[in-house]
Amino acid sequence: MVSQALAELIMIVHFAVLVFLVVGGFLARHWRGLIYPHLAMATWGILVVAFPLNCPLTAAENFFRTRAGQPELVDGFIDHYIDGVVYPQSAAGIVQLLVAVLVLGSWTGYYRKWRGERHAGANHVGAH
Repeated sequence: MVSQALAELIMIVHFAVLVFLVVGGFLARHWRGLIYPHLAMATWGILVVAFPLNCPLTAAENFFRTRAGQPELVDGFIDHYIDGVVYPQSAAGIVQLLVAVLVLGSWTGYYRKWRGERHAGANHVGAH
C-alpha cells in the first residue's frame, strides 16, 4: 500500500516536472530565479529526447510499482501516460517540436524583459 502510494506520488511529481518544462520559462518572467532550474530541465529534456537516457523519476516509479506488485513502465513515462493518450502517438514529433518552440519563445520573452529592465535601470541611473 505504501509502495503504491509512493509510485503514484512520483507519477504526480513527474507530471508536474513536465508541466514545468513547458511553462517554466514563462513563470521565470515573473519569478526570475526559476530560469536556472528551467534551463536545467530543458537541457535534461533535450538529452532524454536525443539519447536513450533513463529518467530517475521513471526508475523510482518503477521501483515502487514492482514493490506494489504492478508492472514496470516498459516504454517510459511519456510513452505510457501521454503518447497515445493525450495526443495520437503519431504526433509525438510534432508535440516535441511544439514544446521546443514554446520553451524557446518563453526564453525569448524572458530575455527581452530582462534586457528591458536592465536598459531602464541604466537610463534611471544616468538620469541622476
